Amino acid sequence: MSSLSRELVFLILQFLDEEKFKETVHKLEQESGFFFNMKYFEDQVQAGEWDEVERYLCGFTKVEDNRYSMKIFFEIRKQKYLEALDRNDRAKAVEILVKDLKVFASFNEELFKEITQLLTLENFRQNEQLSKYGDTKSARNIMLLELKKLIEANPLFRDKLTFPPFKTSRLRTLINQSLNWQHQLCKNPRPNPDIKTLFTDHTCAPSNGARVPPPTNSPLVGPIPKAGAFPPIGAHSPFQPVVSPSPSAIAGWMSSTNPSLPHTGVAAGPPGLVQPPNAAAFLRHPRTPTSASGMDYQSADSEHLMKRIRTVQSDEVSFSGASHPPNIYLQDDLPKTVVRSLNQGSSVMSMDFHPQQQTILLVGTNVGDIGIWEVGSRERLAHKKFKVWDVSACSMPLQTTLMKDATISVNRCIWGPDGSIFGVAFSKHIVQTYTYNPTGELKQHLEIDAHIGGVNDIAFSHPNKQLSIITCGDDKTIKVWDAVSGGRQHIFEGHEAPVYSVCPHHKEAIQFIFSTDIHGKIKAWLYDCLGSRVDYDAPGLWCTTMAYSADGTRLFSCGTSKDGESHLVEWNESEGAIKRTYSGFRKPSSGVIQFDTTRNRFLAAGDEFQIKFWDMDNINILTTADADGGLPGSPRLRFNKEGSLLAVTTSDNGIKILANTDGQRLIRMLESRTFEGTRRPSEAMNTKPPIVNPLNSVTNVSAPLAATLDRSDRMPPAVSMNSLAAIDGNRTVDVKPDVDKIKSWKLADIVDSAQLKTLRLPDTLTTGKVVRLIYTNSGLAVLALFSNAVHKLWKWHRTDRNPSGKSTASVQPQLWQPATGTLMTNDTSEANQTEESAACIALSKNDSYVMSASGGKVSLFNMMTFKVMTTFMPPPPAATFLAFHPQDNNIIAIGMEDSTIQIYNVRIDEVKIKLMGHQKRITGLAFSQSMNVLVSSGADAQLCVWSIDGWEKKKARLIQAPAGRPAPLVGETKVQFHNDQVHLLVVHESQIAVYDGKLDCLRSWSPRDTLSAPISSAIYSCNGRLVYTGFCDGAVGVFDADSLRLRCRIAPSAYVPPSVASNSSAYPLVIAAHPSEPNQIALGMSDGGVHVVEPLDMDLKWGAPPPQDNGSLPSISSNPLLSNQASEPPPR
Repeated sequence: MSSLSRELVFLILQFLDEEKFKETVHKLEQESGFFFNMKYFEDQVQAGEWDEVERYLCGFTKVEDNRYSMKIFFEIRKQKYLEALDRNDRAKAVEILVKDLKVFASFNEELFKEITQLLTLENFRQNEQLSKYGDTKSARNIMLLELKKLIEANPLFRDKLTFPPFKTSRLRTLINQSLNWQHQLCKNPRPNPDIKTLFTDHTCAPSNGARVPPPTNSPLVGPIPKAGAFPPIGAHSPFQPVVSPSPSAIAGWMSSTNPSLPHTGVAAGPPGLVQPPNAAAFLRHPRTPTSASGMDYQSADSEHLMKRIRTVQSDEVSFSGASHPPNIYLQDDLPKTVVRSLNQGSSVMSMDFHPQQQTILLVGTNVGDIGIWEVGSRERLAHKKFKVWDVSACSMPLQTTLMKDATISVNRCIWGPDGSIFGVAFSKHIVQTYTYNPTGELKQHLEIDAHIGGVNDIAFSHPNKQLSIITCGDDKTIKVWDAVSGGRQHIFEGHEAPVYSVCPHHKEAIQFIFSTDIHGKIKAWLYDCLGSRVDYDAPGLWCTTMAYSADGTRLFSCGTSKDGESHLVEWNESEGAIKRTYSGFRKPSSGVIQFDTTRNRFLAAGDEFQIKFWDMDNINILTTADADGGLPGSPRLRFNKEGSLLAVTTSDNGIKILANTDGQRLIRMLESRTFEGTRRPSEAMNTKPPIVNPLNSVTNVSAPLAATLDRSDRMPPAVSMNSLAAIDGNRTVDVKPDVDKIKSWKLADIVDSAQLKTLRLPDTLTTGKVVRLIYTNSGLAVLALFSNAVHKLWKWHRTDRNPSGKSTASVQPQLWQPATGTLMTNDTSEANQTEESAACIALSKNDSYVMSASGGKVSLFNMMTFKVMTTFMPPPPAATFLAFHPQDNNIIAIGMEDSTIQIYNVRIDEVKIKLMGHQKRITGLAFSQSMNVLVSSGADAQLCVWSIDGWEKKKARLIQAPAGRPAPLVGETKVQFHNDQVHLLVVHESQIAVYDGKLDCLRSWSPRDTLSAPISSAIYSCNGRLVYTGFCDGAVGVFDADSLRLRCRIAPSAYVPPSVASNSSAYPLVIAAHPSEPNQIALGMSDGGVHVVEPLDMDLKWGAPPPQDNGSLPSISSNPLLSNQASEPPPR
């Protein structure tokens, strides 16, 4: 339904309400699902009208839609059940238990048993948890409070709890205006016409008299609009129309109201934060980009999609027409658990996490010190006390200031975009920048005498595609500096008070800067000399900072007034107005409030000795965290890039690190990692383990490779892949190996089940080959897609033998199905049944939904109910690979059988662009968020690199054929990015290879000796240190990821049970790597079996890394046939 049709429903609702059609009003609310009347819902609950309560609710959600909905229905039915017990109506209670509550047994069997046991009690209040249950009225009121919270948090009710504001009798007014217009068009208009029907257009009967002017009033219609009463649309533009000083550069995003004046006044219209290129068009569709066809007024194609899935929206993929597509998260996604406490030694003034290495934290203090912490290992990598590097180069005012008072504080420290540089703004004049490498080494780079007085803020930007430093200070100016030379590029003057903060940003190709001063004035600047483009007031009129959401689509500011009143708001950029104001701050605040954003979803601010969190779409506080106490009144805070960690300052000059589940897993990984064997020379320089971040991963997607891994923030290895290649290529034959170390190292050859732990997952159905296999992101289950389009899900449960409930080869899992017995089966009505390569699968980040295809339409399934939420993309051509965009879960890259890649927006059911560059079907896709590219691979053995920004092809290369194999190669080629998001694993039946971001081959390995069969699949371990490779003879090789040297060979006899092996020559078609256990894998077999394999408890790992001291490589092995398994440098 288009937005105009939706608004018409609201007009009808208002009309019915005004005409007192009460039952009809609520029926339309329920049937349309556009407005949830909370007052009506409360009245029905308090009256105990349970049937009506559920009927009304069902217009907006169903039990199985999501966790919130399930909890809502459960609370209602539980209350109905308790009331029946309280009336001693056992028969009714049993009926409710069987008909209403049993549906929840499949989700929590223990709870259902406990509810059932209440029937055996004389008074259910004898149950300890229900001992405080009062009378019916109070119980309903208590439940209502809980229901309201659940409804407000439920994404399906978003934008449905508030009736749109418009004038009374709006529908009648519109009809009056229409009749007036019809009367104006009459050939012979009569004064005071008698209008008796709305079913036909109004016309006045002809008369013999002269034409008379139209009436000013009539019994039904109101005053007739005068000609010209409605101004042209441009009159409502955020800025007065002027000639832009540089149309090609500014592109209409910002226009100066008077180019001749250095500091423009406020425009007559409301000021806009950022003006779109076409103001008139934008105002007609204010939420629609100019390149789009209009999302508020949906096309017929998107409308039919919306109708099908209105009530069952995905937690990961939003199909609504909202301007900001919701990515649904739970409170558990917020970092609230304290995992680290660091002692900085002096009061922390500023913090910033490294943009790529998720556990590296930059800290600046009130005595001018800067420090860099590895929060995982609690190691302080660097500590620098403040000093002026070159006093002779300082201005006289600075030298005078330092002589009078040498104390200095850090006002702001921040990493550059790629983390190779950071800048520090000090409280007196100076900005210093350092270069940084992953070993923790700092080098002085620039020292700039930037401002007279304090430098209050610093930021990095890329105007003209060159890195620049932006600063602001007490001298009321904003300055832009070349980040390489330190030369000044721009100075912006116009503030009448010290400038407090800067916020650089860009829209398409337009670069601009927001700035705020201590009088609460907000200005916006382009990189020119034409003055500020906007001038308006921030709430509170004092210290304010601004920040965009991570995807750059939403603008927020947070400030505190001199009276201590704090304001956190979201801005409407197109109108220069506040869109929403978030509530929940203490009055007065004890200091200037600091805030941060994360995941395009959450806001956090330090206030009242705690951290307060908001959902961006809800003005009320979502939750709070006190970090186990010890926080100052207004603590400073900072999220890491993925939102898994949150640093917060403490009142004892320290920092606490809070983590969510992913962050805790990351920290545990770092704790558990030990260096195996003797440390290599490079590791002696860098004792920190490479950072592993299991966030955002759609783990092992579209196996054999997890091509949609979007783990963007890992520490690069101490020695790069290029360095390894160089080291190997420069070895000399006269270097003597360390014989003792070589003798102590043995290449593991596992041939018996007693040498590992293995488990064939239980399965009673015959379903063909396993063509795709993935672990859930939680590590609690394994999902397989079979060649007959059926999915199977194995879940592990918490037991005494498996207290974590995670997948393991030691405990048998359950082949899980919902209580309905539904099978999760892909559409194959239009599929080519002989083409297994068309099977593809991708899992949502919170394991709630899976997107899958088997040659037919792409299906979206609910993982809780196995129900199909929607289908799209019917063949031909068939989808052959799926990958979620790392920054927008509504965007999916879909590889197709016809060799194209379709960039598809699920929300609006539209293909944004088709990418063409391959000659055969697409077999692999991998996003790199840090490089901002998509890499594709095809059955033509070609790799292509596409820019995410404009989707243009940057580079293409055929993979190199191994020695002795004819070129060019053909056949399925898979790709997966390493954790560092730079190095790329390429898998073909002829080789595994590592490429860099420029598609240069750094290292390759080809089948030979005892691993001579063609390669069937390969994948990185979750920590990026191993490569698991399957072969068509059933063997599995475990390789060191850095060198592609073989560590361990697993023969099929070790993991395939003898009863199966005697009747089968099965081999692993696909390998899946566990998301948090680097030594556990799952094998999807050609005979339909799924095996979970991991080392013995005494071993903990697969083999051992081959020693590489003095550049030598071992040639001795426990199995002479495995001795020559070194990788090869790329052929030249």
